[in-house]
Amino acid sequence: QVQLVESGGGLVQDGGSLRLSCAVSGCTASMNATGWFRQAPGKERQFVSSIDWAGIDTSVADPVKGRFTISKDNAKNTVFLQMNNLKPEDTAVYYCAAKFGYFGPSSNSRTYDYWGQGTQVTVSS
Repeated sequence: QVQLVESGGGLVQDGGSLRLSCAVSGCTASMNATGWFRQAPGKERQFVSSIDWAGIDTSVADPVKGRFTISKDNAKNTVFLQMNNLKPEDTAVYYCAAKFGYFGPSSNSRTYDYWGQGTQVTVSS
């Protein structure tokens, strides 16, 4: 089993910043990637960013490119999502997810095996 715990969400004004954390624990030996996804009310879950286990191969969705940065601390098994210049349309519940198997990071939520409980990010205009 793998556990993922997100933190760092909150309420911020338009143009503000937040840093989300995802602490990963459990049987992570064959884990190959971590992803961030978000889901706004009434909308489908949306890919935000992903990073491979080594912290080298990263991907960021177009709507947040240039504003969000993913990184990880391997010593602490923690993945971060630095979110700058936040906009009201970034308001959503943000989830981190762990991916196992043969292939690396993916933007497809169905390829991820374990999920955290989510953290709310609200950006006011």
